[in-house]
Amino acid sequence: MSTNTNAIETERLSKRYGRRTALDDCTVAIPTGHVVGLVGANGAGKSTLLQLAVGLLEPTDGTITVLGGRPGAGPAQLARVGFLAQDAPVYGNLTVGDHLQLGERLNPGWDRALARRRIERFGLDPRQRAGRLSGGQRSQLALTIAIGKRPELLLLDEPVASLDPLARREFLADLMQLAAEHQPTVVLSSHLLSDVERVCDHVVVLAGGRVRVAGDVDDLLASHKVLTGARTVSTALPPGQTAISASHTDRQTTLLIRTAGPVHDPRWQVSDVGLEELVLAYMSADVPARSLAAVGP
Repeated sequence: MSTNTNAIETERLSKRYGRRTALDDCTVAIPTGHVVGLVGANGAGKSTLLQLAVGLLEPTDGTITVLGGRPGAGPAQLARVGFLAQDAPVYGNLTVGDHLQLGERLNPGWDRALARRRIERFGLDPRQRAGRLSGGQRSQLALTIAIGKRPELLLLDEPVASLDPLARREFLADLMQLAAEHQPTVVLSSHLLSDVERVCDHVVVLAGGRVRVAGDVDDLLASHKVLTGARTVSTALPPGQTAISASHTDRQTTLLIRTAGPVHDPRWQVSDVGLEELVLAYMSADVPARSLAAVGP
């Protein structure tokens, strides 16, 4: 396990493809020892950030540090990071056993026993070609290759997006067990908020290529409240409170706020917020991204 405080650190990180900007002025610190949900709509920049972290892409501007080093900087750094790309890519013409042999040849820290146990657990025949596996089986094979190297940091890019609900639940349950047993830092990219809520204890919300908010789930939920009051109530807030989103009916105003302390204004009914509501508010917020991400609990 890395002794660095953060598994991934970025500073004003940007990535552009011609005129299209995938990441824009992205500053974030992802701590070690957590299962982190990287959340955002399609096109928010999640895959780009993970590909930058694994060294498949180079930044246009800014910096990114992974486990204290430069992404992809030689065999030692590559051995510390496991990556599962979208659609769980495997080699269709190779057998399950061929994949395990390839993983062992390419990774000096390969855990043969761990890989074999996983293959047996999921009933994968080492002689079967990967192209004939179901979607769930391919995902488990690809995850086995990613974790067989015993990485300190495991990056998963939409690993369950193509799976049916049962296969998705089994995959996530297995991921939670792996995190508990082997304790890598896990970054799970997803736009499925129910999955993030089930397995993640830290969240990073991306929208429009920028970090909107990041933090431990418990801290974020504790520092956000929903205020409900009469439509005539002024939406002006005292220092220490920031409105993230607002909605109105003819009779009622509802605010999602971030607050540094309790809300005592008797004009408002105060209630807790759920993770899905919080994330959706930040994904659609018009407040500048840097100011949102910088607000403390």
